[in-house]
Amino acid sequence: MFLLTALAASAQVNVESSIDSMEIFIGEQVHLTVSVTLKHGQRLSMPVFKPSEQITPGVEVLSEGMADTSELDNNMVRVSKQYTLTSFDENLYYLPPVKVKVDGKDYASKNLALKVLTVPVDTLHPNQFFPPKGVQDNPFLWSEWSGIFWLSVIALILFVIAVYLRIRLRENKPIIASVKIIKRVPPHQKAMQQIEQIKADRLVTSENQKEYYTKLTDTLRKYIEERFGFNAMEMTSDEIIERLQQTDDRRMIDELRELFTTADLVKFAKYSTLINENDANLVNAIEFINTTKLENQPTEERIEPQLTEQDKRSIRSRNTTKWMLWIIFSLCIALMVYVAYQLFLLFG
Repeated sequence: MFLLTALAASAQVNVESSIDSMEIFIGEQVHLTVSVTLKHGQRLSMPVFKPSEQITPGVEVLSEGMADTSELDNNMVRVSKQYTLTSFDENLYYLPPVKVKVDGKDYASKNLALKVLTVPVDTLHPNQFFPPKGVQDNPFLWSEWSGIFWLSVIALILFVIAVYLRIRLRENKPIIASVKIIKRVPPHQKAMQQIEQIKADRLVTSENQKEYYTKLTDTLRKYIEERFGFNAMEMTSDEIIERLQQTDDRRMIDELRELFTTADLVKFAKYSTLINENDANLVNAIEFINTTKLENQPTEERIEPQLTEQDKRSIRSRNTTKWMLWIIFSLCIALMVYVAYQLFLLFG
């Protein structure tokens, strides 16, 4: 059983080595990659070389990279490490197997070969050797740069103009011309709401008759002012009745005159009324409102803004400036992209 277990563990370890080039010139570098496949959890020890240490006589190790681990199926992992080699002698070198340790046991990869070539040198004609050439100085051609230069100048000018227009827009505050929708309560509804409030306050049966008739007549005066269009709040009772003489319902006018007369007596002559008389005056006020009210009146009023001619010119000028700013900004972006592309072609 121990023998089978050892053979199974040994079969799971696989060491591979590869080289990225089989031939190099003297002084060139080549990479040797060592990959070890083992079971997860096994201890692995990779070979370590010092700088300029020879892996075989004539082949030096310049450097070694970090180990790279990748997960595989069946609880297996693969550990890879790269070594940089070089040689300065022409020869065909035999690279011995790379040895690693897994759980203290040695495993080896396959052997490789590396052929190092030398540069052919004509030693019979030493006078034909020339030193390295210097950096070539290409001549400056204005024709290659003129288009890019002038397009850059135009883009810069357009950018300055765009900045100036942006500053002007910030300094010139916009004129907000919005349409307002105001909800209107018809005059008869407002008057009826105030009369309902008088009822709720129980002013009809109150001993303070002056307050009752003051609120009742003020409600009627406001209704008349909004309904018939004259300043009833500043007029006497007789003046209000005279203005209402144009209506056809004489009985309603007479009842309204009686109500105003009673109110004047209560307010100015300390006249005392009976409760039935107060109720009758309240009913007359309600009847007058219901008889003279206008049905199907609009409940919303649309208020259009009143702009002066100067305001209209300012709005048109601001809109024109915005359009110019967007057009100039777009041109700037297009020119800068085109200039960058030309520079890429020139230096590429």
